[in-house]
Amino acid sequence: MKRGIRIMAGAGTVLAALLGTAALAAADWDPKEPGPIDVRDSWLQAWIAMTPDNPPAPPKPGVDYGMNPDGSFRHPVATPLTTDAPRFPGQLDHWDQNSYASNVDVIAFYPAVTSPWHAWANVVDFGGKRYLYTHDRDYLRILDVTDPRKAKIVWSQGGTWSAKGSSEDWDASAVTDYFGGVTIAWNEKLRRNILVASYEIGRFGLMEDKRREPEKVAEQRHYNSLKGFKVYAMNGPTPDQWELIATRTTDTKHPDAPIGEQQGSGALDAVTWFGGKYMLLSAAPDDSYSLTEYPDYLYSPGYQVWDMADPANPKFVSQITVPGQQLGDPASEAAYRANPRAGNRTSWMGSRYPIVTTRPVEDGGKVGFGGTGGLGFYTFDLSDPAQPKTLGHLTIPPSYAGTEFDNVDVSQYDRTGFVFANGYPMNENCYEPFKDIYVIDVRDPAHPKVAATFPRPTPPPGAAFTDFCQRRGSFGPKRSGGLTQPERGRQGLAIYAFYNAGIQIFDVKDPAKPKVAGYFVPRFATTDELPDYAIGNSTFAVYTEYDRNIIWAFSVNGVYALSSPLLGKPRLGAPKTVWPERR
Repeated sequence: MKRGIRIMAGAGTVLAALLGTAALAAADWDPKEPGPIDVRDSWLQAWIAMTPDNPPAPPKPGVDYGMNPDGSFRHPVATPLTTDAPRFPGQLDHWDQNSYASNVDVIAFYPAVTSPWHAWANVVDFGGKRYLYTHDRDYLRILDVTDPRKAKIVWSQGGTWSAKGSSEDWDASAVTDYFGGVTIAWNEKLRRNILVASYEIGRFGLMEDKRREPEKVAEQRHYNSLKGFKVYAMNGPTPDQWELIATRTTDTKHPDAPIGEQQGSGALDAVTWFGGKYMLLSAAPDDSYSLTEYPDYLYSPGYQVWDMADPANPKFVSQITVPGQQLGDPASEAAYRANPRAGNRTSWMGSRYPIVTTRPVEDGGKVGFGGTGGLGFYTFDLSDPAQPKTLGHLTIPPSYAGTEFDNVDVSQYDRTGFVFANGYPMNENCYEPFKDIYVIDVRDPAHPKVAATFPRPTPPPGAAFTDFCQRRGSFGPKRSGGLTQPERGRQGLAIYAFYNAGIQIFDVKDPAKPKVAGYFVPRFATTDELPDYAIGNSTFAVYTEYDRNIIWAFSVNGVYALSSPLLGKPRLGAPKTVWPERR
């Protein structure tokens, strides 16, 4: 693959032709009428009683948002969350089969590895080999990627996807023991790699609107799986070699509550843990953390600190709660009502990801950073983990549907005093405001401020569209890979999954002046590979082996191994230094 060119099946078209394509016109779209409100859960009744009812009206495509005469896209101001986003005049009428690249080469492609919805990723070294883990609640695939050109699946659990859908039936409501995010770290006390698996309430396929589905609300309150986390000692790379050494619920008021009686959300996503004493995670500890507008989720997760000095005996240390999360607390309720999102029945409020630090709390990671959705971006003083304190707070104008302040990238913080934070789209077809990646100046962590936003990726010259919104599917940033990536980042670079804009590599040598430095945008899957409804998620995760200069891009139809001169020449054999790092 040549750098700086696009790999295409046909020639581009001009904007005038696009505006004349057979996209759905505003007059043709009739949003579904919701069913009657039926709320029986006492916490939801209290939430409704204290908030206005002001959901966004569905905007009309081509009227309230759409293509501008200059070829740019005008996003809607606000939208409801939906799985049936309308198309707009000027969109492509097909799934683009062209790929585009600049400063990126494809090393290999492995089809049908993930699901078309999501992937968490990690790499671990055992016996001189490197293994790539990719998983969600309904599947786990482990690949030997010692030579990324010849990766081999060594463990496969759960369905694989084709044009017929998944090879295995999946009932989200019947989950009993499937974990979500995973963090793997070396523990010196046990002299082994330790895997911490998060168990939380499912976020997909359980219900659509908590105000209209009382039976499903009750099922989530009495969820049939652990709300918390499990700890495994890894005696080898595959699950049959793992030893369960601890199970904990994040319902800290009822630590002995059985499954089905545990309150709260469980542990969300992957914990922040470097293998030492303190671990940080995202969790709502009980059902009072119910101040959230999100229609299919019941909780507003805060943060927890756990003592992992003995990974076989985790001990709860403290709960971190920000204003606007708890029902029954007058100050929290007042903060929530003052938020312009209150009553929109759309916004995610609370964390989705734990507080992040650039080093272990016990080794100097005293300042932490967290995104709490529509509640804003926070900085925290972790000097005393038993009594953590809020340092600073930053809010931005509402941007819904989609999530706000989810991912926080701290890879450049120690060098520059800046971090990056973003939410991500949840609706397809750009049926929501664009989600910026914010550059936040935290050199004074008590007073965080937005210094810049990342540039919006644009199509290469000659593409058959002038804005990525026209390419169909979702468009916007997801995440940048997290702290479990070998070497944890590269100074001057930030690499993000960007849905239908593929992988975007940003030059952040000067973080206040970010610019696009490279990209790889894969073709969409075809309906011979996946059902039409599963194609639009496109590239939804990235994981970079900074020690070997290899980028793993997770797309709906498979996994790409990529290299870039921006990182340096890829190392295509066993790594020189074992990961996770030994401390």
